[in-house]
Amino acid sequence: MVNLPERTTLFDLVGGHPALDLVNSLDNRYSADGPTERLTGGKELVRLLDETGVITAQQARLLDGPAEQALQSVRELREASAVVFYAIAEDRTPPARDLATLERYFLTANNQRHLHWENGAAWQWNADASNPELAVWILSQSVSELLFSDRIAQIRTCDVDTCRWLFLDTSKNHSRRWCNMRVCGNRVKARRFQARRGA
Repeated sequence: MVNLPERTTLFDLVGGHPALDLVNSLDNRYSADGPTERLTGGKELVRLLDETGVITAQQARLLDGPAEQALQSVRELREASAVVFYAIAEDRTPPARDLATLERYFLTANNQRHLHWENGAAWQWNADASNPELAVWILSQSVSELLFSDRIAQIRTCDVDTCRWLFLDTSKNHSRRWCNMRVCGNRVKARRFQARRGA
């Protein structure tokens, strides 16, 4: 883990994939009171990267300060990803504008890697781990990986209207309805129980 003051996990990683956890970092996206930004600074961005496991502990330490500079780009990537993934989850065609934004980030990230050999072929980033753009490239690669995988068909939205977090439905019969049974699932069940008692 990153050596930051708060040692508990900052993000509720229910998405099942780092790309969806990135989208879910804008909490209460559809709430009437407005969304809650969880990526409030560079430290929070590094925490997200660290907690989702897309960076090493060494990369996390080196990015801890510089990551602030990547925040605007990461949020733009997140919002384009959100539009595209929500469209896919709702069986709609993603808007061309947001696809073009993702394409730009994907191509930039792809151009920042080179092939090297270390007990086999592997991709390596051209920049060192202290480059703030590394955070953007790594997240772009994660979004791209999900978008081009078979798992895209498993993307669902939480049934709670004010939540609607994205997650991969890996249940046997593909019937998962809530991002988190303990939170949103229990809320819905409690409301139904209260409604039955009041009837």
